[in-house]
Amino acid sequence: MAKSIQSLQRAAAVLRLLAGGERRLGLSDIASSLGLAKGTAHGILRTLQEEGFVEQDAASGRYQLGAELLRLGNSYLDVHELRSRALVWTDDLARSSGESVHLGVLHLEGVLIVHHVFRPDDSRQVLEVGAMQPLHSTALGKVLAAYDPVARGEAVRGTRERLTGRTVTDLEQFAAILELTRSRGWAADVEETWEGVAAVAAPIHDRRRMPVGAIALTGAVERLCEDGEIRPELITAVRECARSVSRDVGAGRF
Repeated sequence: MAKSIQSLQRAAAVLRLLAGGERRLGLSDIASSLGLAKGTAHGILRTLQEEGFVEQDAASGRYQLGAELLRLGNSYLDVHELRSRALVWTDDLARSSGESVHLGVLHLEGVLIVHHVFRPDDSRQVLEVGAMQPLHSTALGKVLAAYDPVARGEAVRGTRERLTGRTVTDLEQFAAILELTRSRGWAADVEETWEGVAAVAAPIHDRRRMPVGAIALTGAVERLCEDGEIRPELITAVRECARSVSRDVGAGRF
């Protein structure tokens, strides 16, 4: 079993202490409550303050939780709210299409799968919640990169690894794909990430019309495609699902 990192444990203890009881605490209060030397406690507080997790009142010198924790907490809640809003719609999409459905959000330099609805048959499947997918080759990634400037920057600056013979790695070609995605409102992945697998994805927008995630329908090429192209009725179904989730998170009608 891996050893715990003592400095992180102590920082977590400081945050928990500030989160409960009094709104603001002084250095001596924090040090004595946690059994730490004042110098150690001060070093932890200074680091947390530099990262925005702790703020110090200029008048009293007391410490309280910082705005960065609120931002992180809101991000966590946003993802879980998005997932809860999408549950019914993604279930319906999987049932009507007979294929698996993924809900993804931008995370670091890729797409984090936050919800996965299995293909509604008796085949053996693996839950992919928590898995990361690349931005440059997947339908989810291309949709996010097309609509989210941060995702686009990550995809452009990152290494566009050739995963199959169909993966687009050239920057100009990739940029053209993103423009096409924006103009038509959806993205496809036909064996660009995995051999024999195709996907189609559409963006989810919030009340500010900002992209907060994307929904993809994924399955075998022979089921999703006709003559090498995604079947039109599946494109329509995915876009309608994404619009429905967007309306539920406050975007209104598109």
